[in-house]
Amino acid sequence: MAQSKVARRVTRNHARYRGRHEINVVPMIDMMIILVFFLIFTAVLTKTNVLELNLPGADSAVPDLPEGLNLEVIIRKNAIEVADRGTGLLRSVPMAGEKYDLKALSDYLQMVKSKYPDKQDATILLEQDIEYDTLVQGMDTVRVFPVQGSQ
Repeated sequence: MAQSKVARRVTRNHARYRGRHEINVVPMIDMMIILVFFLIFTAVLTKTNVLELNLPGADSAVPDLPEGLNLEVIIRKNAIEVADRGTGLLRSVPMAGEKYDLKALSDYLQMVKSKYPDKQDATILLEQDIEYDTLVQGMDTVRVFPVQGSQ
């Protein structure tokens, strides 16, 4: 039985497109695997960058120095805060005019050193827009303070 030209063309075109209606899911699976890996990897990185501060309320008094002291000196735009990593804020040293009151910070750190003579370390934290010179002055204040009775 002979087919007409149109029937042969329809059959040929139908054979050409046979199997092209299936959806290829391999690229989609590849993208999902890459996406899952990327999300897990970035979730780990964001967890390591989170800084947990235990800040006290506005009405709470300054606590006594804790037993296991993890000293942090936090330099902010308007004050220097001395805190313990576990309990929170110990003392806030406001600015003296336009400059930080490094003398008051040194006096408080001397008092801490008298209560904890074996304490040798402190962490210095900065807000983002603090100048490098302020960091150096803060490090010098934490590291060195005048000994009582010396010139």
